[in-house]
Amino acid sequence: MGWKAIDRRTPVIAEDAEPLLGPAICDKIRSFFPRYETKRAALLPALHVVQDALGHVSSQAMKEVADLLEIPPSAVLDTLSFYTHFWDHPKGAKVIVQCRSLSCQMMGGEAVLAALKDELGVEEHGTSADGGYSLMTEECLAACDHAPCMLIGERLHKGVKPADVPKLLKDSKNDRIDHPRSSLFDGPAEEPVESVAEAAEAIGTTSDVREMKES
Repeated sequence: MGWKAIDRRTPVIAEDAEPLLGPAICDKIRSFFPRYETKRAALLPALHVVQDALGHVSSQAMKEVADLLEIPPSAVLDTLSFYTHFWDHPKGAKVIVQCRSLSCQMMGGEAVLAALKDELGVEEHGTSADGGYSLMTEECLAACDHAPCMLIGERLHKGVKPADVPKLLKDSKNDRIDHPRSSLFDGPAEEPVESVAEAAEAIGTTSDVREMKES
């Protein structure tokens, strides 16, 4: 089997491309800066903000995040490619994550996954023809006592049976949770602070940042 050739001379991002991260996205990312000692530490929440807003994090978006955090683009790619939650290409309006842990497998998870594939007409990491759903699996969703389970968006569905799949996919609210996300992510932007110590006090850390560094 031959290796796939990649032309590194062709720019991934067009020089005249319009910015993808608008003022609202950039301001949201900047609101995290006071909570951390460095801008780089805000990388994970920044990626969440971008993916929530754009649906995925493209090469151009990675470059713009890197510029905002003042880090190399490769550092953004390294982090993004490590976590299966992030997508570097377009996905469906909703993402189904089917658990493939031992507990779920023993309780019929394979049959549920087969039903999802049949109903959506896709294979794993594929997107339905109407763009409504993308399908993927994860090793464990940490809900073994509710096997087999799956996530649609941020909502956990417990004890799913193959017969439940058609009705579940037709439910327009199947990805909605009935409680707000953490105040750390969705809270209002904070006023800039003058020092790391003030930032630590503002978010109520359990130990002093300076103390942690000295130890």
